[in-house]
Amino acid sequence: MFKTLLPRIVLFRKEVVQLWQAFFAPETPFYLKAATAFVAFYLVNPFDLIPDLIPFLGWVDDIILVPLMVSWIVARLPIKARADHRERNDRNGPTIDGTARRR
Repeated sequence: MFKTLLPRIVLFRKEVVQLWQAFFAPETPFYLKAATAFVAFYLVNPFDLIPDLIPFLGWVDDIILVPLMVSWIVARLPIKARADHRERNDRNGPTIDGTARRR
């Protein structure tokens, strides 16, 4: 179980950063920005589908629904917004032709 959970957590962190940067990008459509604001509102809103007063079950909707909504929004981002995110976070520099040269 933990072997599949850790990569999903890492992917979720990357998606949240990408979504944050795309929120301020002018290329991102308004409906995706509104969906991003809704996800943030849903996360801090005290009214949930399952109340948090019920032990463990109250957290399940937050643990499952928020990452699903974030992944859904990131999948619909325009290519330009995704490319800007990759360029800002690329630590090794741009890939020119994808092949390595040996000397």
